[in-house]
Amino acid sequence: MLSRAAVRTTSLVSRRGFSSSAISKVEHHWPEGPYTNIPFKVHNRKIPYFFVHWTFFLVGLGSPFAICYYQLKKSS
Repeated sequence: MLSRAAVRTTSLVSRRGFSSSAISKVEHHWPEGPYTNIPFKVHNRKIPYFFVHWTFFLVGLGSPFAICYYQLKKSS
């Protein structure tokens, strides 16, 4: 019984006749290479990306601790 079902499904899949559409040719060639697929500049910035990244990280990580410290000092 299981073998009949397996044969039946493979024959149905082979009858579907998969096809793919032609690849459209685009005249504009997008730049390739590292850092071209991200939506912000990493090189030649006024403020280096390193500082922006770590500032964002430290503010997000440090704010709960700073708020907790402030609340504990305020209550005592």
